[in-house]
Amino acid sequence: MSHVHLQMTDALVEYLYRASPPESEVLKRLREETAKHPRARMQITPEQGHFLSLLVRLINARRVLEIGVFTGYSSIAVAQALPADGKLVACDVSEEFTSVARRYWKEARLEDRIDLRLAPATETLENLIDQGESGNFDFAFIDADKSNYRNYFELSLNLIRNGGLIVLDNVLWSGRVVEKDSEDEDTRAIQEINSLISRDERVWSCMLPVGDGLTLALKK
Repeated sequence: MSHVHLQMTDALVEYLYRASPPESEVLKRLREETAKHPRARMQITPEQGHFLSLLVRLINARRVLEIGVFTGYSSIAVAQALPADGKLVACDVSEEFTSVARRYWKEARLEDRIDLRLAPATETLENLIDQGESGNFDFAFIDADKSNYRNYFELSLNLIRNGGLIVLDNVLWSGRVVEKDSEDEDTRAIQEINSLISRDERVWSCMLPVGDGLTLALKK
C-alpha cells in the first residue's frame, strides 16, 4: 500500500492555521492560557474545534452532549454553532478545570446554552436516559477517560436520535494504537472501541487523522 498521508511539519501546521478561519478572540485566549497548564495536551486543536463547529451546523444540531470538558475549548466551539435556543449538556468531574471553562463561557456569552453536570459522566448519561431523554439529542462529543469510552459510546448512542452524530477524540492515541499486546489500559480501551465501532452495524463510521484522531459515527 502506498503512503498517502502528509507528514504534518511545523510549517504545514502554521499554514493550516493561517489558511483556516481565525479563532474567536475568546478561543484564542483560552488556548493560550491552557497551553501553560500541566495537562495542556488534553485540549483539542484549533482545526478540531473548527471541524466540530462545522459538523454541528451540518446536521442542524440543537441538543448536544459533551463528555469531557477540561478548560472548555470544545464546549465553546460547539455551543457557538448552536442556535440561540440550543443546549449543550457538558459532563465532567473536575471543579478545577471547569472553573476555567465557566469563566470563558461567560466571556463568550454562551453560559445560557451550556448545562454543566459535575458528576461521573456515566451517571449523568444514565440519569438522562431515566428521565426519558433517549433519542432526544443530535450530537455527542466524547473526549474523557479512555477506559470508559465504550460505556460513553453506548450511552450516547441511546441518547442521540437516528441521524445523530457521535464524535470520539484520541482514537489514534499518539500512534500507540498500533502497539500489539499493549499492557496500557488506556491504549487497550482505545483499540477496543475502534474495533467495535468499525464493525458496529448500528452506525456508519469514519476514522480521520485530525488532531490525535477523530472517529465519526452516524446513527442509522
